[in-house]
Amino acid sequence: MIRRMLASPLAGTALGLLCSPAFAANRPGDGFEVASYRLALTPDIENRTVAGREKITLRATVDGVRRLNFSANTLGIDSATLDGVALAHTVEGDVLGFDLPRPLRRGRTVKLELSYHGRPARGFAGSATTLYTSYFACDWMVCSQNKFGEKAAFSLDLRVPAGMTSLSVGNMIVRRPGADGSEIHTWKAPRPYSAYLYGFAVGRLTRVSERVGSKRLTYLSNTADAGELKRRLAGTKDMVAFLSAKAGMPLPVADYSQLLVEGDEAQEAATYSVLGSDALPRQPDDPSQDWAIVHELTHQWWGNLITCETLKDFWLNEGITTFMTAAWKQHRYGRAAYEAELNEARSRFEKARAMGFDKPLAWNGTYPTLGVRRAIQYSKGALFMAQLRVTLGDAAFWSGLRRYTRDHAGGTVTSIDLKRAMEEASGRDLRPLFAEWVFGEGLSEGQSQ
Repeated sequence: MIRRMLASPLAGTALGLLCSPAFAANRPGDGFEVASYRLALTPDIENRTVAGREKITLRATVDGVRRLNFSANTLGIDSATLDGVALAHTVEGDVLGFDLPRPLRRGRTVKLELSYHGRPARGFAGSATTLYTSYFACDWMVCSQNKFGEKAAFSLDLRVPAGMTSLSVGNMIVRRPGADGSEIHTWKAPRPYSAYLYGFAVGRLTRVSERVGSKRLTYLSNTADAGELKRRLAGTKDMVAFLSAKAGMPLPVADYSQLLVEGDEAQEAATYSVLGSDALPRQPDDPSQDWAIVHELTHQWWGNLITCETLKDFWLNEGITTFMTAAWKQHRYGRAAYEAELNEARSRFEKARAMGFDKPLAWNGTYPTLGVRRAIQYSKGALFMAQLRVTLGDAAFWSGLRRYTRDHAGGTVTSIDLKRAMEEASGRDLRPLFAEWVFGEGLSEGQSQ
């Protein structure tokens, strides 16, 4: 993610469940984990509103859960029940909470059912004929935006005007007539994903597809015709081949879609990306402009398939992806393009250092600005990956990255997981290097602040 990454809900936040039975659940997601979200949504393109029903299956992870907290949003909750019992709800700051009639025991599984409506404050964009979501899933549904380590199943019944095209996570498994000239498109994710990766789009969209081996690439747009779509996204096939080889595993989704819209959008979702036309190269074969497609595609492996457990290790999502953008440029344009991309990262990082702000990659504190957070987690993260490559040599480095990817596919990771994979691939003790860049000088792996 680039343009819409790390807006206010992410700034200075740390995650992690409390483990004491007598805890006070105050943060979204504390005390329980979600197994699945099942949604039925009716979006209104013209008014930028949504009405929905949602069933959340969740399990208590500690004893004594008295309240279920999620990320607050601007939706109006029309009804809420837990296993059929009506619940009251409150909104306090950035927390939407549901008070329970009796505490939940650890291990108990329950179903929270909701209905709601409203105009999301963030995460909705589009035109007069198109609506698409971008990053802030918990503004148009009820979930926990920053609980990256929680991956849940996701399915969506999307009610749209007949004849419109829709896009969401995974594949459309059913398309059936609805009431009043509508259609219901049922989408289902192929595997559990973190909630921030959920999304959808609906509109009068041009749609074209092509095959890359056993995978399908689908291009959609409300502004470009089929010819322009194929031309502007033509490099995707080569990028898929390159990233598959470096990851040691094929594209993790059977059908990868790219939605081309106006503006400078660059945002990944679980099985697709939203790309603004201004973020794509205006001239062919210009390495300085060739970043958005490969960056968001790269997240299908690092970020989506393998996700940082908490925001403390967010650099594993974005630093690796920023580095792989440089690696793609080396493959496509030569060594000079790789160095130029790393120099861009170095320039951003040096600006943060000039402000007196240089923190370890796995730092759990508060950043003064979103730009500084980017400079550390994106840019310094990419520079560290480049330093690992120099230190280990290409053979061991790429072997370590493949090991890391295969070993943790579908799961969540911390910085220690990357360290172990690189050590196993190289046979080297990387504690000093990780202490310098990732955990902080003089701190052990479990003590980074």
